[in-house]
Amino acid sequence: MEWTDEGTIIGLRAHGESAVILEVMTRDHGRHLGLVRGGRSHKAQPTLQPGNAVSLTWRARLDEHLGEYKVELVTSHAARLIAAPVALYGLGTLAGLLRLLPERDPHPGLYEGLALLVGHLDEPALAPALIVRFELAMLSDLGFGLDLTRCAATGSTDQLTHVSPKSGKAVSRPAAAPYLDRLLALPAFLAEGQGGRSPSAAEILAGFALTGFFLRRHIWEPRGLREPPERERLIELAGRNSESSTV
Repeated sequence: MEWTDEGTIIGLRAHGESAVILEVMTRDHGRHLGLVRGGRSHKAQPTLQPGNAVSLTWRARLDEHLGEYKVELVTSHAARLIAAPVALYGLGTLAGLLRLLPERDPHPGLYEGLALLVGHLDEPALAPALIVRFELAMLSDLGFGLDLTRCAATGSTDQLTHVSPKSGKAVSRPAAAPYLDRLLALPAFLAEGQGGRSPSAAEILAGFALTGFFLRRHIWEPRGLREPPERERLIELAGRNSESSTV
């Protein structure tokens, strides 16, 4: 068995004296692991870093085997990302989310989203909002997508300000008024879709609260998991930005 693909490294761990098991989100083969012999060498280490874009050739005798990777660097992002806390926590958050996917199950939309995000993870004004959108895409690919396009009660596409925790559907301001204590806030940057104005830090926190609610309900808690600690640190950073913006 052999294939060649492109991917973004999301993790690795030592194996034996000199090898590593590399975890990559690939374009056509999903989240895929493989053994890299000599992966702990000084020559290989700059390439085998989380966040780097790589070209891969995977070989194994049988499809179900771990197999071996031959790896070539396409774009190095690691040196840039390691210097920014928001990037390190963001990348850890994304890797934790992607590990919720079945191994070797293709998700081309998430692959493209990850590749885009890696290019902006060191931008504090942009990365958190993009990660919230990525979490929405994760929920959708896992079968728990939210409908934020129109009001569940009236069908209106205007003044969408809340989300029903029961249905995961948007609710407009007039329809939400009698039930505000039962609904989740829908920040404007999610209601407006792509291309809207830049969100405030408070809106980003509301976005993380929204996606976190449904990730806990549908994915983490049923699997006996907790949210990635990197996600908690990322939200703390966003919260500090929110506090400083009000001073």
